[in-house]
Amino acid sequence: MASSTSYSWFLTFCILTACSLPASSNDRDYAKALLKFKESLTNTTMLADWQDQLVDKLCSWNTPKWTGCLCLNGSFIGLRLEGMGLGGRIDVNSLANLPLFSLSVMSNNFSGPFPSGLNKLRKLRSLYLANNGFNGEIPDNAFSGLKAMRKVVLRNNMFTGKIPISLLELPRLVDLQLQNNQFRGRILDFWQGNLRVNLSYNKLQGPIPATLSNQNASFFFGNINLCGKPLHPCKPKKSILRIALTTAAVTTFALAAFIVLVIISRRRAKPLQYEKSINSFYKEKETSKKNEHGKLYFVRNEMEGFELEELLRASAEVLGSGSFGSSYKAVLFNGLSYVVRRFRQMSNVGKEEFYEHMRRLGRLSHPNLLPLVAFYYRKDEKLLITQFVQNGSLASHLHSKRSPNQRALDWPTRLRIIKGVARGLAYLYKELPSLTLPHGHLKSSNVLLDSEYKPLLVDYALVPVLNKDRAHQFMVAYKSPEYTQNDHVTRKTDVWSLGILILELLTGQFPANYLRQGRGPSADLAPWVNSIVKGEWPSELFDKDMNLGISSEGQMLRLLEIGMRCCEWNPERRWDLREAVERIEELKERDRHDDYSSYASEGDTHSYRAMSDDNVPFSRA
Repeated sequence: MASSTSYSWFLTFCILTACSLPASSNDRDYAKALLKFKESLTNTTMLADWQDQLVDKLCSWNTPKWTGCLCLNGSFIGLRLEGMGLGGRIDVNSLANLPLFSLSVMSNNFSGPFPSGLNKLRKLRSLYLANNGFNGEIPDNAFSGLKAMRKVVLRNNMFTGKIPISLLELPRLVDLQLQNNQFRGRILDFWQGNLRVNLSYNKLQGPIPATLSNQNASFFFGNINLCGKPLHPCKPKKSILRIALTTAAVTTFALAAFIVLVIISRRRAKPLQYEKSINSFYKEKETSKKNEHGKLYFVRNEMEGFELEELLRASAEVLGSGSFGSSYKAVLFNGLSYVVRRFRQMSNVGKEEFYEHMRRLGRLSHPNLLPLVAFYYRKDEKLLITQFVQNGSLASHLHSKRSPNQRALDWPTRLRIIKGVARGLAYLYKELPSLTLPHGHLKSSNVLLDSEYKPLLVDYALVPVLNKDRAHQFMVAYKSPEYTQNDHVTRKTDVWSLGILILELLTGQFPANYLRQGRGPSADLAPWVNSIVKGEWPSELFDKDMNLGISSEGQMLRLLEIGMRCCEWNPERRWDLREAVERIEELKERDRHDDYSSYASEGDTHSYRAMSDDNVPFSRA
């Protein structure tokens, strides 16, 4: 961060917090405490300059000498350790004697309970624990005594239990962000003036306190049963007798249904694991009105049509159950195979809008897109039907154990795959200019490979029809830096997904944050690559299954840089798709004569060693 920007940020910080800095400080003692704190962390590669405990000064005016330290007027005032891939635990005891006004460990890999003894940090004004894996209940007294606290940011974790009551003891609290957790129970009667509280996507219930009735309604979305302003009015409570009778009736009905199902299941022969009929998944629909079943709607004239009944009678292999529903391989009587994707989270739009969007997808045609064949519409359930691709997904080739006759993906194959992915994505950008996220869910498991290892993109352009809460919880685009930090996506968000895919393709490492529900940090694969690139020659990170050769290493390094430029944390500095595709198209399977030696001397664009710290792709602006 430039010094002028740092000064502006810290000046604003001090104005907001009215903090008084110590006239002098014993930076050697502070350094010892920080080194003790570092011992409790894991994956501390990005804190490599935290070494000399005999350092005389941690700050050169507003510029820290150690990564992640915050400085103002030559004094150490806090820690900002964001997006560094850190894990381990937060050792509060080692920080207790520091003049810590702000503590941020956002977008790392911390997990486990809320940091114990945090209320020992009496000077703390701002706490940022967002975008990690913290879980469990927060003790009621966790914030007791922190009278100066103004900002508490705990969003995008897995905290459970009730909202800690000690938050009511913070007289200066102005910003509380608890969204995307699993807090239960009622909302506290917050009394602090000018307080902004975001409680969306938890498991809270009951009436919203009148003191929060002026908040934005979106701050309460995604909870179990909240009511009152700014949401809908609360309904009168039912009588205890009526509730008891209703509960008894429901319980009796459920028990009777269970007994019937057990009897039926014992009388039926058990089907083979992979020869179930898709019709077996729709037995519960048979009592529905006939006109609700409708027909399959084919969106491609060149495809041979078939009836819904044929699909329901076909033998089906269960391919898996993903974030949005189950997938089945259906083999029709004519021998043709199709994949049926079953979605329950597509009630975001009405029938006409859904039909129009599916017809729009049906008009798309590109060698690197798997085309939609047909769809089936019900109000509470949709089916999307595509052809079956025999060779599986890119993810399975990169991360699953290979069979004896399955070859590894060498460098030429991987280069052809990423070129095909880039071309398919560029086509989506061209044909869907009105969509902010032309793909939205670009990852290795959504890149299928045909028999010649040509890539086919799937699950593209579904953001407009998916339920928003489901999309925000599972789709790759909503794990991007701009969404996890600022709650928005841009036309460059798919480019970020492309960059992560490139790094995965080159390293063979799976982006573990994709497994997290909700907005997981992007800070696992990308900073790991960045830490190696900032060090010695980065060829050591390449997947050995590529059958590396010196004649290809220069081209691999070029693709590595493209991936890093696509993964810029700041979207304004991130390459747009046009430039990324152009650079990918320039790559060759082998280096030209003299190309490898010239690669390391072409300056900032094609040399990692020439990059200044300000140009490191994953550094925060």
